[in-house]
Amino acid sequence: MIAWLRTAAFSLVFYGLSVPIVLFAPVAAVFGQPTLIRYVRIWVLTQRWSAATFLGIRWRREGAKPDQPVLYVAKHQSMFDAVQAPVLLDAPVIVLKRELARIPVWGWTVQRYGAIVVDRDASAKALRQMVREGKAARAAGRSILIFPEGTRVRPGEQPPLRSGFAGLYRALGMAAVPVANDSGRLWPKTGAKRPGMVTFLFGEPIPPGLSRDEVEARAHRGINALDR
Repeated sequence: MIAWLRTAAFSLVFYGLSVPIVLFAPVAAVFGQPTLIRYVRIWVLTQRWSAATFLGIRWRREGAKPDQPVLYVAKHQSMFDAVQAPVLLDAPVIVLKRELARIPVWGWTVQRYGAIVVDRDASAKALRQMVREGKAARAAGRSILIFPEGTRVRPGEQPPLRSGFAGLYRALGMAAVPVANDSGRLWPKTGAKRPGMVTFLFGEPIPPGLSRDEVEARAHRGINALDR
């Protein structure tokens, strides 16, 4: 009962604050990408504060965070890890499903922030577009974030990586850094959320130039390093 009450309080406060933040985001976008990036930080910190205050959920980082642009390959277990990514990873360009880009207001704003929009079917055309936009992000000096499993997964699930990750890694010639997290233990897709500590684990950088099999194997191990 307490967990449900805490979850209800969090939802009331966080989503109540999120409505005006999201609605005013296009205004921030008018003033340019740097302003929008700073504005998005407000929303991320709002979630972080709300989660700590009402849910008792806090986070910690383990492993060394890169000091140069990289291709982040990350686990996605909950809304918490997805929302925290812009601040945790220093405003990366995000590989985003086209369905999300079509959400009114939010979709347009996230593309202005920096997103690579792709189709689920991983067609040759979609992969070429992803590579083209990835190279533009690299030229701008920004890291790129991809969730290579394609969707949110439950704790303990370790599906194979989708082909888009290896294609992007090969085309960009950037080091890939796996990022594991265990947020799904505390933040299930449905049901009450539980207090505790979420860990974000930065794995060893994967150098460019490896074969598809090797880079996928190393990335898969890295993003699942916290599964027990």
